[in-house]
Amino acid sequence: MASVEKISVALTNEQVSALKAAVDAGEYATTSEIVREAVRDWQLKRELRQEDVKRLRQMWDEGVASGSAGELDMKKLRKEARERLEGAKKASGNAD
Repeated sequence: MASVEKISVALTNEQVSALKAAVDAGEYATTSEIVREAVRDWQLKRELRQEDVKRLRQMWDEGVASGSAGELDMKKLRKEARERLEGAKKASGNAD
């Protein structure tokens, strides 16, 4: 196991109670085990978010590099969107 360093973490009474209850129920051996798992989950979610941001930046750059979309007719786009929405509502049987 990697070297371990103790740190102090402030938790609410409810959080501490939940940790102790999980240990008492035999789900975990110690409260430290729960906190380590929570940190691993946080690390994974952080890495995934960073990858998402990287992909979005790449897609943005590709979009900008692809050039202008040209003039847009907003009235026409709104009309097409409304028609698509109505078509989807009718297809799913939820027409209002």
